[in-house]
Amino acid sequence: MCIGPVQMETILRHCSIMCPKDFRDANDGGDDVFYCEYEYDIHWHNFKRLADIGDEPETKEDPSDEPYNASDDYNSDTDEDSEYDEVEEPTSSFSARGNQSHELAANSRKGRIYGLQKIGIRKIPEHVRCHQKTELEKAKATLLLATLPKSLPCRDKEMEEISIFVKDAICNDQCLGRCLYIHGVPGTGKTMSVLAVMRRLRSEFDSGTLRPYCFIEINGLKLASPENIYKVVYEQLSGHRVGWKKALHYLTEHFSGGTKIGKQANQPIILLIDELDLLLTRNQSVLYNILDWPTKPYSNLVVIGIANTMDLPEKLLPRISSRMGIQRLCFGPYNYRQLQEIITSRLKGIDAFEEQAIEFASRKVAAMSGDARRALEICRRAAEFADYRVKQSRQSAQNTVSANKGDGVVSMGDIEAAIQEVFQAPHIQVMKNCPKFGKVILVAIVHELYKSGLGEIMFDKLATTVFSWCRAHRELLPGYDTLLKICCKLGESKIILCEEGTKHKLQKVQLNYPSDDVTFALKESPDLPWLSKYL
Repeated sequence: MCIGPVQMETILRHCSIMCPKDFRDANDGGDDVFYCEYEYDIHWHNFKRLADIGDEPETKEDPSDEPYNASDDYNSDTDEDSEYDEVEEPTSSFSARGNQSHELAANSRKGRIYGLQKIGIRKIPEHVRCHQKTELEKAKATLLLATLPKSLPCRDKEMEEISIFVKDAICNDQCLGRCLYIHGVPGTGKTMSVLAVMRRLRSEFDSGTLRPYCFIEINGLKLASPENIYKVVYEQLSGHRVGWKKALHYLTEHFSGGTKIGKQANQPIILLIDELDLLLTRNQSVLYNILDWPTKPYSNLVVIGIANTMDLPEKLLPRISSRMGIQRLCFGPYNYRQLQEIITSRLKGIDAFEEQAIEFASRKVAAMSGDARRALEICRRAAEFADYRVKQSRQSAQNTVSANKGDGVVSMGDIEAAIQEVFQAPHIQVMKNCPKFGKVILVAIVHELYKSGLGEIMFDKLATTVFSWCRAHRELLPGYDTLLKICCKLGESKIILCEEGTKHKLQKVQLNYPSDDVTFALKESPDLPWLSKYL
């Protein structure tokens, strides 16, 4: 049975049943489809029924299910996620039966018969099985941002530093005070490099050359609130869901040498936090707790934080920045040669692009931001244009021969069309046609967000920046009401996201599009030539 993430495309492609190690090393093969009603969770060491099958028919309540006690809800935490709080211990009359009941899947008996009926077995059409992908279709699939590349070029030095840091922490008995801060502009491979290192270390663990460890990955964008990180960490360690207040209490005990959590209590824990800056709160208590745990003796916790801003530690309170340490790793933006190598490595074995087309796309993106994701997206979109052009020409009888003779590659014209679509999108045109102070506001948002490393800015701070720029460049000073009206107009067009206007100076503002789009749209403004120095 395969253990790990399963792509949905697998249902329409070849599939095999194999052990986890063989699955990681195997290529695509086989021609059968299997439906699994249960999956094995390596963190919980238990089989779980797939709960996302759908709503099951109502059946008679299982007599072994524990009764619901309304007082449990009353005594639970007051946070928003109290529905996940741990249920109180049952009374003595249920103790013997509770020991025999399933702890992680209380509803596992229900739906045992209905599961496969609900999924259903459908025969896959023969034309889907027999369809052979064209070179352009292969290129489109491999250039998707969600596609995991086989290798990560141009980051060997950074990956080696990450590997040394993690290995030293795992081999150390206490892992005392181990924190690594990784920063760099978006699209420079920070998260992907760490994940590639962890996959390599996993292979070393499977071969027996590395001691066991527990790896937890968390993205700040997926947390409804910063405090929910406690719930996620606790659930990964124990397999249970509780409120964040209880989770904080249990985790503090665990890392302080008290009651341990889970069966892997003595293993080193590698905690990867992407978008670390999103965990900032008013008193910065969440970041303090996360960075304070590794300093506890025998906590066996290693924290790797990733963010876009360079000087985030300096913006934190002294008690937090002192715990973050001085070990940092910077990921600089890619140049055009590196972008070209990244695209070429993905397209290895696929003859679908002209060499000049890849170079042109790489140079264009490198001149703007050096964002590898933007370069991959442009090439993927160009492949879609070429694929559509070829299919359209083959539908016409008079062009069939010429189409088969070599038109099935991505040309410079396709790249130019993709760049035109990406950089001449409607929202970019709206930015270019903004009034004068609308452009100043957009550039000020980009400037302040880059300085702070946060995802949003207070309108009061934004207005102060706009006023200082206008004074420095002898522009007519607008009033607060004028700036507020312009922000509301930009919010109506969804260029920015802002809170309700009743908060006035205290409302928060953030961009709804990448900052690269603002840079491209406003870097050359004839009416405001001085704006470019702030981008």
